[in-house]
Amino acid sequence: MSQMTSAAALASFSFATTVMDVSPLAYRYPQAQRQAFASTEIITCYDDPQQERQQLGQCALLDLTPLARVGLRGRQAADYLNARQYQLPQAPNQALGQSDGSAILRLSQTEYFLLGSLGDLGQRIRAEESAWSLSDESVYLLPRQDSHAWLLLTGSHVAEVMAKLCGVDLRAEAFPPGSVAQTSAARINVIVANLGSEQLPCFHLLCDRASLNYFWDAVLDAMEEFGGMPVGIDALR
Repeated sequence: MSQMTSAAALASFSFATTVMDVSPLAYRYPQAQRQAFASTEIITCYDDPQQERQQLGQCALLDLTPLARVGLRGRQAADYLNARQYQLPQAPNQALGQSDGSAILRLSQTEYFLLGSLGDLGQRIRAEESAWSLSDESVYLLPRQDSHAWLLLTGSHVAEVMAKLCGVDLRAEAFPPGSVAQTSAARINVIVANLGSEQLPCFHLLCDRASLNYFWDAVLDAMEEFGGMPVGIDALR
């Protein structure tokens, strides 16, 4: 093989292996249907779309890791977000959904965690991260795409599933919608945000991205008693 051919092959390989920033779970489900967007892709359906929609209300787990998320911290972080038309939680350890389907978690007096919407596949939050620049404002960007993985646990058994993994009481009486817990589950640090409703209880689970395969298996194991299974995002749309 000539040097030119070798270089071309190497360039082609490099492009193919770097163009997609996919979830660490992507390669476990090669037969799943997917939707590509930005520089990533997300699983839309594992098998039977109708069954997955029905599963949502019982016990289901979604991998939302490909969606955009980012953190902001600083004394003026609240003013910065208000100026961009976000509605903010009133106190630390609270979460608030936005009109476009995105959400904001308040982790402390001055730190916020922004989660992208399925409606625009995270485009608004992705744009916020791209638009941020260091200025005189006391607002600092905290990249979360590579540090945190993002799962969504849904259904009537969410609290019972988490009780097998976490020592914090996450039943509705103690942990109503809008609550955030920064805790440990399955022996790793996890942020749990209750952004569910009476129609569809759901917990957003944010964990160390490097531990995602382990945590995914731990949650699925805890779901088994309740007939839980993974579903794709089409079940929510």
